[in-house]
Amino acid sequence: MAPPRPRWEANKKQAAPKTQKVQKPKIFAEAPPPSIPLELQQLLLNIFKNSFSERFATDIKPLLQEVKGHLYNRDFATAFGKDEYLETYAARWSASRALGYADLFWDLRAHLWPNELNSANLDVETSEDAPVKRREIVCLGGGAGAELVALAGVQKMLSDANGHGCTTPSSLNARAVDVADWSSIIEQLAQNVVKAPPLSKYASAALQAANGALIEPSSFNVSFHQHDILNEESSKLLKLLREAGLVTLMFTLNELYSTSMSLTQKFLLNLTALLPTGALLLVVDSPGSYSTITLNGAEKKYPMQWLLNHTLLTQSRKEEAKWEKIHEDESRWFRLGPTLQYPIELENMRMQLHLYRRV
Repeated sequence: MAPPRPRWEANKKQAAPKTQKVQKPKIFAEAPPPSIPLELQQLLLNIFKNSFSERFATDIKPLLQEVKGHLYNRDFATAFGKDEYLETYAARWSASRALGYADLFWDLRAHLWPNELNSANLDVETSEDAPVKRREIVCLGGGAGAELVALAGVQKMLSDANGHGCTTPSSLNARAVDVADWSSIIEQLAQNVVKAPPLSKYASAALQAANGALIEPSSFNVSFHQHDILNEESSKLLKLLREAGLVTLMFTLNELYSTSMSLTQKFLLNLTALLPTGALLLVVDSPGSYSTITLNGAEKKYPMQWLLNHTLLTQSRKEEAKWEKIHEDESRWFRLGPTLQYPIELENMRMQLHLYRRV
């Protein structure tokens, strides 16, 4: 599915400068600082900046307003119908989400990558029946690339944690699935993940010598697959899901419910039948009132979390249990550091998350 409608920012009267500090976080309740270092956060932002450098070379504000308008009207076919709109969306919303996702993935690493943690001798308690042996990750609704860049950041941290002379983490295979054609966006981002960023011709010899790719190409395999997961059951899509060790639905499930509750319920049941024992399902979406579903017009509203648990947990109790929930957080903040640099302003993000294991 197409990414969901974002929370709109106020229109600014002046165009953003070509490089500026990311919007300073507002004052909120106390929360743990991000788990990923600021240096890596900046490297991830640089991937987006370098991928869409031509777009940033012009005034991106008019395109942003056009995309916002189409999304607000729920005209997804138009909003994601041409490359300049796709680039604008990814440059604006995927950049900050990639940081939030990387922070989340790293906090969940004991569940997601226990084998790599053991090889790196990290001081993290892992489950004895930790299931993700295959590093096949399917990102449903992941065409805008935030998940893929976030996973590249995690791969970087796992490689660094292994240290010199230790075993390098196994290759990560990330498959983005979306209804719109995001193939060019995924290709641009993937290329900038595995190649050294551009340097000024005046860069010192020391900077040139130290310049390198975020991660090695051999450790990060990416592909894009265009499918409508609510209305399509192609053999290629089914094969992707059958081989997955982790499936993510990041700011996508609530949009699926809004499109068709019955088709979404059917898809989740089909997903249950397809995924192998031990596979993980990670659902992330807007918290609280931002994730309510209207049934029968405006008569009933159910939180997305309730619908999800009802499908995966409650219904399965009538027969043999098929899922167990191993982690959840109803309200998690990711706040941008004030020293981060990016051509346009970005925003903090807030999310709910639910992690399930197929049993």
